[in-house]
Amino acid sequence: MKSVCIIPARGGSKRIPRKNIKPFLGKPIIYYSIRAALDTGMFDEVMVSTDDAEIAEVAKSYGATVPFFRSEKNADDYATVAHVLNEVLGEYKAAGREFDYMCCIYPTAPFVTSERVGEAMKTLIDNELEGVVPVLKFSFPVQRAVRINDAGYLYMPTPEHYNTRSQDLEPTYHDSGSFYCLEIKSFLEQQILYPKKAMPLILKESEVQDIDTLEDWQVAEFKMEFYKR
Repeated sequence: MKSVCIIPARGGSKRIPRKNIKPFLGKPIIYYSIRAALDTGMFDEVMVSTDDAEIAEVAKSYGATVPFFRSEKNADDYATVAHVLNEVLGEYKAAGREFDYMCCIYPTAPFVTSERVGEAMKTLIDNELEGVVPVLKFSFPVQRAVRINDAGYLYMPTPEHYNTRSQDLEPTYHDSGSFYCLEIKSFLEQQILYPKKAMPLILKESEVQDIDTLEDWQVAEFKMEFYKR
């Protein structure tokens, strides 16, 4: 059984320029994803998919490989993660290399640890699953959500839960946006990151921080230092 870790890191970040190699507590943020993958000891290769020469050099300096550069088509704002993964797997196949499992770790996921990635990969392989997806429980019941209509007034899409106690509502979860562990055969057939036979890996709030803005970045650094990860 062969496994590859793919870290997608294009150079054209808009909201936070050079986001994927911007210093995060003293190290380029992509370092944390590379380190987590390498420290599991479970991957035959830890590679970075990028279209950017500087990102490639940073990635290689921390132990990742960059065996080929990403195509221009899959480096624009419309390319999906699935498109990138397909391209990487296709390039490897063309070079005579194929893998059974893969883990896609986002380059701006400094809270990802080798322990959690290893746990997800072990769960995937031992249980003969198609995927393991890290998820986070919504901090407030989505059944009690409100929306704003065209007139600017609040309304409740599920009014039947207006008086339902929070503890009586079914827990709901959302994608942590940090990494995915997948069986490659199933991914190639289904072309989705949530395959039919996928199990969740439930994370805690202290293990996740979405980073889309500079404010998110500052919160993530504070959170990292607070938890001393």
